[in-house]
Amino acid sequence: MLKKIRVALSILLFTLITLYFLDFRGGLPDWLQWFTEIQFMPALLALNVGVLVALLLLTLLFGRVYCSSICPMGIYQDMVAWLSRRVNKKKRYRYSKAKNGLRIIVLASTVVAFIFGFTLLVGLLDPYGAYGRMVTHLLRPAYLAGNNLLASIFSSFNNFTFYKVNIYIVSVSSLVIALITLLGIGYMAWRGGRNYCNTVCPVGTILGFLSRYSLFKVKIDETKCNACGLCAMKCKASCIDAKNKRVDYSRCVTCFNCLESCHRDAMKYKPVTPWKRYEPQKANALNEKTAINNTKKPLDLLANPAAGQPKIVNDKKSTGNLDASKRRFLTALLVISLPAKEFVAKIGSETRLSRRAFKRQTPIAPPGVPSIDHLLQKCISCHLCVSKCPSRVIKPALLEYGLGGMMQPRLYFDRGFCNYDCTVCGDVCPTGAILPLTKEEKNHTQAGQVQLILENCIVYNDETSCGACSEHCPTQAVRMVPYKGALTIPEINPEICVGCGGCEYVCPAIPYKAIYVEGVTTQRRITIEHEEVDEIQVDDFGF
Repeated sequence: MLKKIRVALSILLFTLITLYFLDFRGGLPDWLQWFTEIQFMPALLALNVGVLVALLLLTLLFGRVYCSSICPMGIYQDMVAWLSRRVNKKKRYRYSKAKNGLRIIVLASTVVAFIFGFTLLVGLLDPYGAYGRMVTHLLRPAYLAGNNLLASIFSSFNNFTFYKVNIYIVSVSSLVIALITLLGIGYMAWRGGRNYCNTVCPVGTILGFLSRYSLFKVKIDETKCNACGLCAMKCKASCIDAKNKRVDYSRCVTCFNCLESCHRDAMKYKPVTPWKRYEPQKANALNEKTAINNTKKPLDLLANPAAGQPKIVNDKKSTGNLDASKRRFLTALLVISLPAKEFVAKIGSETRLSRRAFKRQTPIAPPGVPSIDHLLQKCISCHLCVSKCPSRVIKPALLEYGLGGMMQPRLYFDRGFCNYDCTVCGDVCPTGAILPLTKEEKNHTQAGQVQLILENCIVYNDETSCGACSEHCPTQAVRMVPYKGALTIPEINPEICVGCGGCEYVCPAIPYKAIYVEGVTTQRRITIEHEEVDEIQVDDFGF
């Protein structure tokens, strides 16, 4: 009965968490976000004391229930282990000694990496973050493909319940890491059940240490046990020593497989009386002490680096004699017919196109990130914000934040721009890396500053009207001013720019944009009416 309850609860939570990541239509209720906030590492980084206390008490009472029924990565391993037993019906687990030395080394390395701001290691090893990346980069494209198939079928009957969406790779590097995680952890689960949880996972090590002192435990009734070994054969944690009738409680994930397999009713899950909870004759390797370093690194959220003023480049050269419309027509034909390198070489001497490439010096963090340092200290790269962003402008970083910030979210405007009133990323972030904003706060939060490369502008080059950047600027940080005759040309005011990227996205200059957004290391609150800029305080986000 206990196993059936555990399996039912695990499937329910696993399904809801997965669907919450996959939901691109926003049709699921907001309360599902609660299941992402009760994960151990997000609660720890968000300093969610209530959730942390509840998880620790749950472990001290009932053992590693978190690992068996709440953690999605643990449930994924159970699914792989179940499948492996269906493929190989003769498969049996066997008892193995705990690799406590390796467990402590991995945990200590994770803590040290976190203290020194190298959150890449934390993100790689955290089970929730790893599962989130697997869903976002591997399962989500398949899910969208299924949606598009249904859209094609339903639309043929004039039913438009489903609509087609674009499918593309968000990040090649994150896709590769997610695939390696899927295959690596899947292989360990196929071969040895919960080897990842009991050897590599830092959360499993911490909760395993606490579960040694839990009130309820799986106990072996030595008067009934005949050391047949059936319980050990079914134990996916390899923690039951049937020969010596011992259970390694630091590795037991309370799956209750052993209770179901025992034919003599010798396995019991029951409270252990205090005077019998610690039995020295059964200690062995369990008496090794696990060192957990809870040192916290102060969060310096109020760094105030000088914001450099953007420069408008005015390097006007002679224009060609071709008519502007003919140049645009020829350019379009060349884009279609020539590869990129040949295209650039071909048009270089024949027509005036944008010619100066820009390189962002500072990545653009999502609105609600007080500083890049704050992001690096809080984010576990679960990519829930990437999956839920309706504009699809949040993408995982490669090395823009440095090696330690790899896979963490940043804005990129090749497929859209940040909606002026959208606050989804801050609303769904479970760790507090992106703090929640109201729409009013979002409208006055500067995530970046607009920059203009005048020599790339088609008004400057072709002397033809445009104004697309100004039309898409919600704060008028970009506006058109008189230029020549009836022509107007862009003029920027970076101080009132919110960094939404609308101007960059719609700029028609090719191959290089004439206008783009430069990131800021510290986001600030702006007052658009008086063109004043105030530094964002942590309290402004309700943190």
